[in-house]
Amino acid sequence: MATRTIGIIMNGVSGRMGYRQHLVRSILAIREAGGVELSDGTKVQVEPLLVGRNEDKLRELAERHGLEHYTTNLDEALADDRWEIYADFLVTKARAKAIKKAIAAGKAIYTEKPTAESFDEALELSRLATEAGIKNGVVHDKLYLPGLIKLRRLVDSGFFGRILSVRGEFGYWVFEGDWHPSQRPSWNYRSEDGGGIVVDMFPHWNYVLENLFGRVESVYARAVTEIDRRVDENGETYVATADDAAYGIFELAGGITAQINSSWTTRVNRDELVEFQVDGTHGSAVVGLFGCKIQPRNATPKPVWNPDLKNEIDFDATWVEVPDTEEAINGFRAQWEEFIRHVAEDGPHPYDFLAGARGMLLAEKGLESHRTGARTDLPELSVDGVPASPAGAEAPTVAES
Repeated sequence: MATRTIGIIMNGVSGRMGYRQHLVRSILAIREAGGVELSDGTKVQVEPLLVGRNEDKLRELAERHGLEHYTTNLDEALADDRWEIYADFLVTKARAKAIKKAIAAGKAIYTEKPTAESFDEALELSRLATEAGIKNGVVHDKLYLPGLIKLRRLVDSGFFGRILSVRGEFGYWVFEGDWHPSQRPSWNYRSEDGGGIVVDMFPHWNYVLENLFGRVESVYARAVTEIDRRVDENGETYVATADDAAYGIFELAGGITAQINSSWTTRVNRDELVEFQVDGTHGSAVVGLFGCKIQPRNATPKPVWNPDLKNEIDFDATWVEVPDTEEAINGFRAQWEEFIRHVAEDGPHPYDFLAGARGMLLAEKGLESHRTGARTDLPELSVDGVPASPAGAEAPTVAES
């Protein structure tokens, strides 16, 4: 039996991510399962309040899923004590303003990233939340994916020996919207609306790298707009001002080098939309969203470079798939359950606004590196968010990139 119900304001729930991942696959799935189990064996149930600008869309969503509560008035929702958690899935440009309102209202806050349009604003949100004494969390969904969970276990077990390098490939072809509808919202390709693949994906790469391998100490990046004309949801051609591909080299604490390519203008020839290869002195792994295959050093083949002879080694066959040893749930739902425990019983949840600010710092430093053509160092942030060295006040905000 549920001991109590936690009300959750879900702002921006009619958007793609807000609806699919956060409402349907997380909160509604938790409701259907009877709530979140706490450490004492009791359960806490969740009740969503759908918030957005279009009342007709909200009503349709509520009716589709048998939900009672929806509103277009965020201020009224924040003033109502029934709703303990504010969750934000708005476009980046609108996020910080809404989060500041939620902080002022004393709500626990869970948000998509990036948390703001600039590092300074993201850091301000962290400071405001800390001063207000409210619990806060930022989506770190990729850490909860089956493939990366397996990778974490490999790292923790010492499988790799000394880790040497990490290589990542992320992306797919996003249709331009002319002869075929685009599968991403048009604002993603306008920098003035908070779009761009650097600000979208570098915060992801920051938390993946720092939680699995070590803090990002410097970045060298190239960000480009490879398709400069696209067609929006209304069939209108617009100028794509945001970067749609980025190529980054990241130096990590401990001497590890990471290279990650991010692109919405590439056609996929790999098993999954994102894959990481980790090479170490004792073994290597190739990891995707779900799969994880390994090659230990004592099973590593010995190829010899000879362009005059056809290679006879079946390299794919020399890797071993890491088996699934437990049932995995949706990564967004898994983190939601952790955050709900954090609110209900002070369970651990390290992925807070300061973690979100570190992600935004990497995005800004990546854009600075692109602008200057130079490798750019990242300051280490203290627990209260104060940089140990200047954070680079001249780094461009998202809208300027």
